Amino acid sequence: MGDSGVHGRCITEINAAILECSLQKLLSYAASPEKVTYEYEKYISFPNRKLYGIAKSEEFFACIGVEFLEDSQCEIKHIAVSPEMRGQNIGSEMIDFICQSYPFCQIIAETDQQAVEFYRKYGFLVSNLGEKYTGVERFHCVYWMKR
Repeated sequence: MGDSGVHGRCITEINAAILECSLQKLLSYAASPEKVTYEYEKYISFPNRKLYGIAKSEEFFACIGVEFLEDSQCEIKHIAVSPEMRGQNIGSEMIDFICQSYPFCQIIAETDQQAVEFYRKYGFLVSNLGEKYTGVERFHCVYWMKR
């Protein structure tokens, strides 16, 4: 799959062998910094994982990583927008891109208190998983695609 745009932005599949600095910083917003390289290697190594990004002046400012599951499901593993670009519907555009690019029936995600409203506003059904890690409340989010 080549470059595609949703709302005038170019969303590109990322599959370079070397983790680029701006992308490393972005992924650190969605994964713990010590796990960024490990998570990136999964996108490069596993055919059921894809990572997409949006760049400006060759610097990534947004990314979405998905894992293709059985039964027409997809799981958002990572989604991040740089702080200075937030509030411009870029996260929603990236989910729109996934919805338009693949024939999924359902998209799932797990998130924290900080991002749960983003998923709720997009239309995900949210259920509380409780305190999955000490002091960290987690949420399971499910989006049924309209076909």
